[in-house]
Order: sequence, then C-alpha cells, then structure tokens
Amino acid sequence: GSRYVLDVAGKQIMIDCGLFQERPYEGRNWTPCPVGAGNIDVMLLTHAHIDHSGLIPRFVKEGFRGKIITTDPTVALADVMLKDSAQIQAEDAAYKQKRHAREGRQSKFPIEPLYSEQDAVDAIKLLEGHSYNTPIPVTDAVSAVFHDAGHILGSSMIELLVKENGKQTRVVFSGDVGQWNKPIIGDPSLLKQADYVIMESTYGDRLHELGGDIGDQLETIVKETRLRGGNVVIPTFATERAQELMYYFGKLVHAGRLEPTQVFLDSPMALDITAVFQRFQAYFDDEMVRLLGSKTPPLQFPGLTLCRTADQSKAINFVKEPSIIMATSGMCNAGRIKHHLKNNIERADSTILFVGHQGDGTLGSQILRGDREVRIFNQMYRVQAKVAQIFGFSAHADKAGLLKWHTAFKPRPKQVFLTHGEEKVALNLADHIEKVVGWPAHVPRYQEVVELG
Repeated sequence: GSRYVLDVAGKQIMIDCGLFQERPYEGRNWTPCPVGAGNIDVMLLTHAHIDHSGLIPRFVKEGFRGKIITTDPTVALADVMLKDSAQIQAEDAAYKQKRHAREGRQSKFPIEPLYSEQDAVDAIKLLEGHSYNTPIPVTDAVSAVFHDAGHILGSSMIELLVKENGKQTRVVFSGDVGQWNKPIIGDPSLLKQADYVIMESTYGDRLHELGGDIGDQLETIVKETRLRGGNVVIPTFATERAQELMYYFGKLVHAGRLEPTQVFLDSPMALDITAVFQRFQAYFDDEMVRLLGSKTPPLQFPGLTLCRTADQSKAINFVKEPSIIMATSGMCNAGRIKHHLKNNIERADSTILFVGHQGDGTLGSQILRGDREVRIFNQMYRVQAKVAQIFGFSAHADKAGLLKWHTAFKPRPKQVFLTHGEEKVALNLADHIEKVVGWPAHVPRYQEVVELG
C-alpha cells in the first residue's frame, strides 16, 4: 500500500492512500496515520488500484474531509473499485468471524470491516477530476501536474511544484509506471526535471519474460483447444486486463484469424469498468482511437457476450460449443472464475489460461505450478485441463522500463527514493542506480521522515 505525506508551509498533503493487501502487512491498515486522518488537508491520487486508493474510505471514516485531486477517469474507476472493496471488507469480516468462532481463535486486529460502503460513498464524493498536463493549485505553496503513467486508464505520475521560503522545488511521484507499446492507453510520460523523485520498484530487479506476440499466442491456444472440443477459461482482473483481452480477441476476430466464437466476459465489475473505458476514449492511444473510428472496434465483436446476472453466468455451463470464458478474480481466490474452474478443470479438452501474476498461496498459483489436485469450494478436483500462460500483459514497467523512465531526468535529481516494492527488490534497484547510473538512491523505511531541503 502506497501512502506519502508531504508537509509544506503548515499544510499536510497526502499522495495516495493505499490498502496493504499482503498478509504480513495487513495490520498496518489498522494503524492510525501518525499525522492523523483529520489533519490531512488534501489528497492527491495517482490511480484507482486498491493498493493506492483502498484506504481512502478508512481515512474518511477517521475524519478526513479535504478534497482528493486526481484524473477524471480515476474518479470514475474509483467509484466502482472503492464500493467493491467495501463489499469485500464486509464479506471477509463475516467469514473471519465465523471461522474464529468455530475454531476458538483470537485475532490481533478487529474482526470487522475497515470501512463500510457508506464510507466508500462518502469518500467518492470528495474526488475531484482533472485532465493530464494541466497545472492544478493544491495549496498556496504547492501546485500539481498529472502526467500519463501508462499503467491503467487515467493513471498518473504527479509533478509537484513547491514554493517555500523563496525557493522552488520540484518533487515527482511516479505512481505505478506502465509499459511502453501497450494497447488501448498511452505510453508512460518521460519527465525532464525534478529535484526529488519518489519511484516505484515493483519489478525493479527483473526483466519481463518475452513469450512472443500476444495475439499469436492467443490464436494458437484458442484454435488448439477448439480442436479438442474444450473451453478456454481465463482468470482475469476486472480493470485493464479484461479490456486488453477483449481488445486482442476483437482484433483476431475482425482480422478473420479466429472464427466468431462464444466469448464470455463474466464479471459485473469488469462490465462496469469497461463502461468507464467507453466514457473516456479521449485517454486512449492513437491506435485505439483509429480502431474505434473504423468498422472493426476491438471492444465489440461478433460472439462477445457480457454476463452481469448470476443466471447469465450459470447459462454458460449449458453452452455446448467450445467457448472462451473470461471471469474474475484474476488469482482465482474468489468470484465467478471458481465456478468455471470447477466445471472445466477436470476436462482434458479444456485449457486454463493465465494472463497475470498469481500471488503465493492463491488457487491460481497452485494450478500454475502444476499441483495435481486443488481445492475449490471445499472439494478436491484433479487438474486434468491443460494449463497455459501468456507473458507480456503486465501493467508494470520492468527494471529496464524503470531505468528508462528515471534516467530521462536532466540534470540528475538530488535524490531518488525507491518505494512500493519488496525491500530486497528496492535495495537491488537502489544499488544499481548508485553504482551504474551514478545517482543517489535511498530506500526509506516504513514511516521514515525525510527532510527535502
């Protein structure tokens, strides 16, 4: 979870307010902000992913009443994602209460939702949307410009211009830096000036695996599975990944490389996110804009069925012809994907296709690593379906991408701070930046205070 506080001229500016989702750090979500939520004057939000936005309703619950400045698409995405997060909070708390009561366990932290759906609604009311590349007054001493981060729709890197004591200081927060040449959205912006840079380090110690052209791989997997008479089941994330899959399938169908076939997007949240994409086409890249103006718009194609209701989801089970089924959640721990896995995982003619990272301990990671049996809905199933994986979908820049982004600053910043990544990864990247690039780099500790002078 990303959270930073910039103290300037007596004002407290918070950049991002993310939820910790990794089990070892979940307790930090319950730790009160050292500054006090009610003492934060204004928030700036880089993008809508929950590890950057998911604790905002908690801060509202604890007294935050300032405005939250972000981009227009992020306002719309956060509207969907924060409400969904509140629902997950409630479901998780109810499950833990039953389990702990049954097992006689005690918890270190309250077994209750971090916030309610009403807290999420109250938070959404504070969001204020702006365009890219437009100076925005934040406080009397600080202005902000949001630049395209190329990570998800509306994602930003934030450039702050701080004027204090007759001095001008430029501070840049990278947010999550995306990959270049991804479909639908623009490339990450390369900024030229900064005194201080706070940069993410998610994949700062590795290069993404290259598995060839994504469209070619999808075409091959679908055709091979169809020949066997099976379904292609794809666990997907509702935001960005589902839309990218629709983009690739649309291009393949429109180009005649795939016969029109049943393609199901089975996720109410993914449908809501797709509707947001349709609203903010001005944020698409040039190629996507060109395709939208053609007779073959990639997010619409013959055979695509959008499933919102439970009955629509269940009806997929009765489709006799080989189909492509995309459903959430992306790591298979919850959602409708579990029902589709249950119905296909013991079919040798079907394929389970992974297009995203599978966290340790998740059902998806168990299937991907080759477990012969997995538990779904408290019942063991043999993994007889073919398991495949396509690389290249990651929304994060790898080490090469991060170095490309941060070495664009001329002259070099006074200091680079590496955050939002595993400690060993951030330290590895910091070491590379200092020894190879020759720039000063620092990995701050949790709640460390640094003076920018």
